[in-house]
Amino acid sequence: MSDAPNSFSFEQALESDMRQLAAEIEKHREAPEMQSASEQDLIRESLRALAPVPRPQQAAPANAAPTAQGPLPAYADAASPETKLEIEYLIDVALKQGIGKAFDESAKSPYFVQDAFHDALAGRLYPELQRRGIVK
Repeated sequence: MSDAPNSFSFEQALESDMRQLAAEIEKHREAPEMQSASEQDLIRESLRALAPVPRPQQAAPANAAPTAQGPLPAYADAASPETKLEIEYLIDVALKQGIGKAFDESAKSPYFVQDAFHDALAGRLYPELQRRGIVK
């Protein structure tokens, strides 16, 4: 089966997503209010900036990093099983179909789900961003 020029390529979508995210990280890194932010916070804020839906600015909880038990941030531990599944579904969409598609899907979700999704995605992307030298 040959790849048509207009067919969906996960690798191309991933590279495009990573380029956009890298550019957004650099933009945020230069912002005065982000000078003392951690690399994880920098990724989270950059992901939020890429989201298509305007959202109220909220500081990420201190325990926003994924837990050792799974990909979800610690503050999502108390969420309902349905909410956790929704967040995990959005992570799966991002990793398999691209971040843009996942953002479109997450726009239908409550803010809590969107925040947890962004935080979980930041945690999942952090090692790859480190490998590429985009973050420390």
